[in-house]
Amino acid sequence: MKNLTRLEELLLAVLAFYLFLSLHIAWWRFFVLLLLPDLGMVGYLLNPRLGAIIYDIVHHRGISVLLFIVGGLLQITWLQAAALILFGHSSLDRVLGYGLKYMDSFQHTHLGMIGRAADR
Repeated sequence: MKNLTRLEELLLAVLAFYLFLSLHIAWWRFFVLLLLPDLGMVGYLLNPRLGAIIYDIVHHRGISVLLFIVGGLLQITWLQAAALILFGHSSLDRVLGYGLKYMDSFQHTHLGMIGRAADR
């Protein structure tokens, strides 16, 4: 089941890229900006609670879908592009086993423990 879920997430990332192409923006920008959502980890420099809140807002796919819809309704192409980058990034994170964070530590995600904490 875990592999099936990862395949589904990978296909969602491919869908994000496909929709990005429909915006008529240079395809390479998708890949150049794909790691930008990881700046959401900056909150962890202050404390795990704030880090988890910021990280989860940036990596929540519901928010990216909402931003895409708003961008479409208001005809703001850059907002749709940003939403697709967020969506694709979040899907690829889930392929790799990184999920939304709990507030106790960066390693505690909705998909389970990651890093050294997973070895315990």
